[in-house]
Amino acid sequence: MKYSIDQFSKITGISKLVLRTWENRYDFLLAHRTKTNIRFYSDDLLIQALNTKFLLDSGYKISFVSTQTNNKINDLIESLRYSDNNEPSTQYYINRIIKAGISFDANLFNRTYSDCLQDFNLINFYTSIMLPVFSKIGLFWLTNRMNPAQEHFLSEMFKQKIYAEINQLDLPKNKSNNWLLFLPPNEHHEIGLLFSRFLLIQHGYNVIYLGANVPIDSLKQMSKVKKIDNLLFFAVSNFSKSSLSDVIKSLTKNFKKTNKFLVSKDSQLESSEMLDVKLIDSVDKFIKML
Repeated sequence: MKYSIDQFSKITGISKLVLRTWENRYDFLLAHRTKTNIRFYSDDLLIQALNTKFLLDSGYKISFVSTQTNNKINDLIESLRYSDNNEPSTQYYINRIIKAGISFDANLFNRTYSDCLQDFNLINFYTSIMLPVFSKIGLFWLTNRMNPAQEHFLSEMFKQKIYAEINQLDLPKNKSNNWLLFLPPNEHHEIGLLFSRFLLIQHGYNVIYLGANVPIDSLKQMSKVKKIDNLLFFAVSNFSKSSLSDVIKSLTKNFKKTNKFLVSKDSQLESSEMLDVKLIDSVDKFIKML
């Protein structure tokens, strides 16, 4: 995967000015060049930059970091897994998961996930590790700055873990209060919805899970055959948002006595078209509702 200096800067959190300065002063993070002399960066440089940013944030100087071998850098990072007060480092885990995604390394992902759950419970893992990872790689809110194959790889790895956690939960205790979970037409980003399913089952609710890209007509048919107490759906992509008004109108018409919740970061949705749908701007806020 190739990254422009603008993309590279946004993913790593290192400004373009600093990247150019490091090139000139330390011959460090040397960008490749196109035939027209435009900078671009590789996956290997991205991993190196994320590691560098982590070390700088931990107190090391660029004059020192720029002279170290990859093995030495890895040793330094491993030593920083915990802070001075023995608190686990979220950035340490975020970087390891991003590295696993960039290199399609399932073993590294699985090891990191296992290590992570020694330091965090699953909810903290989701809010402190998983969401920042997707924010970095541009999957969760569609900034589209990484190879789609890398995005899909990480997404599927996370989904497998959430499914495994769901399978370990007890049967719902509150079967009379049910939730319908789905993604509207043209919406495929399922992780937030899947994690919401885990949370609801964990809290004892019965969950009817329809998954991604559910046609409006299917929801209409569902309203005729099943009483739904609460309804939760997500709108992440611009594709799904473009038809969201029709979805909301259908839900309002067909689920009149149902509590309706939409998770989306698009504040412009707070208007008359929302009708009786409550907007939640993050899964973190949904967690606090439960």
